[in-house]
Amino acid sequence: MNSKLSYDIIGLGLFAAVVLFGVPAFFGYDGYELNTFARYLSLAIVSMALALSWGTAGLLNLGQAATFGMGSYAMAMHLKLKASGDNLPDFMGWNNVDTLPTLWLPFHSLTFTLLAGLLIPAAVGGLIAIFMFRARIAGVFVAVITLAFLVAFQLLVVEQQGFTGGQNGLTGLAQLTLFGWTIDIYSVSFYYLVGICLMVALTFGLYLTHSKFGLILRAIRDDVERTRYFGYNVATYQTVIFCISAALAGWAGMLYALVLEFASPTYMSVSFSLAIVIWCAVGGRESVLAAAMGAILVNLAEGRLSDVFVEGWHMMLGLMFLLVVMFMPRGIYGVIVDAGRALRRRGGPAEPVEDPSYDNSLSRKQES
Repeated sequence: MNSKLSYDIIGLGLFAAVVLFGVPAFFGYDGYELNTFARYLSLAIVSMALALSWGTAGLLNLGQAATFGMGSYAMAMHLKLKASGDNLPDFMGWNNVDTLPTLWLPFHSLTFTLLAGLLIPAAVGGLIAIFMFRARIAGVFVAVITLAFLVAFQLLVVEQQGFTGGQNGLTGLAQLTLFGWTIDIYSVSFYYLVGICLMVALTFGLYLTHSKFGLILRAIRDDVERTRYFGYNVATYQTVIFCISAALAGWAGMLYALVLEFASPTYMSVSFSLAIVIWCAVGGRESVLAAAMGAILVNLAEGRLSDVFVEGWHMMLGLMFLLVVMFMPRGIYGVIVDAGRALRRRGGPAEPVEDPSYDNSLSRKQES
C-alpha cells in the first residue's frame, strides 16, 4: 500500500467520523439542521462524481447538472405518483393531459425508479461520450458540447409541461417508503442514510482512482496520444468513466429530490452546473474526497452568507472561483499536498515520489 492510498484511507475515515458522529452531535441532533446538512452531503456526491471525470480523466463536463436533474426527476416522478394515488398528478390536469403518459407508468415501481435514477443518466452520458470520444473530441470542445446538451435538455423539460410540470417542476411529493420504512426527511435516520450514501460513493471513487483503471485514466489525462500508443482503447476508458460519473450524479439527484421534496428545472440550469465545477475546483479536482469537502464548505458558506448578501452571493462565488484558479489551481487539496511535501523536505532528505508518473508505470506494465 503506497502512502497516497494510506493518506486517502485515513482521510476518508476522519471525514466519515466527522460526518456520521461529529455533525449530528454538533447540531444537537436537531432535525432541521441535519436536513440542511444532508442537502450538502448529497451535493458532495455530485461534486466527487465530477472529480472522477475531470480530475482523473481530464474531461470537464459542464453538463453534469443534466444527469443530476434526471436522477431528481426519476425520484420525484415516483413520489408524485404515490402522492396522487389513483388520480392523475395535479399539474397534468392543468395542462389538459387526460391519461397518465406511458413514460410515467414504470415509475409506480420503486425498484424501477432506483434503477432508472442510476441507469438513465449513465445511458445518456454514455451516448454523449460515444459521440464525443469516438470522434476524438477533447479539451474545451467536451465542455462546450456538454454545456450545449445541458441547455437543450433544460429547455425540453421546461417545454414539456404536461409531462414534467414545466417551469414549476414536480411538487407536492409523498414520503418515500423504503423496505417498509417511511422516511421522515427531518429525522436523524434520514441524515445517516444520506451520509452513508456519500461514504459508499467516496469509497467507490477512491477504489477507482487507485486501481489500474484510475492509473490509465490519469495517463489519458496527461498524454492521450502516448496512452493510445501503448495500445489502450482511450475512447472506451473515457466513455466508462463518463457513464460512472453520470450515474453518481443521478444518485445525488435522487437524494437531493428527497431532501428538498421537489424537483425543478433549476437543478439543470447553467448556473447550477457551473457551481458544481466551482465546488470541485475549490476542494481540489485531483481527489474525490477533496471535491466532496469543497462542495460542503462552499455550500456551508453560502448557507451562512447568502442571508446577509442576498444579491451579492453569486458574485462572491464567482470571485472565489477566480481566486482559486489564480492562486490555488489545485484547490485546497493542492495546498495541503504542497505543504506536506515542504514539511517533509525540511524534516530530512527528500522522499521518493510514491505515486509514479503514468508513463513509467505504463512502461513497466507494457514490459511485463
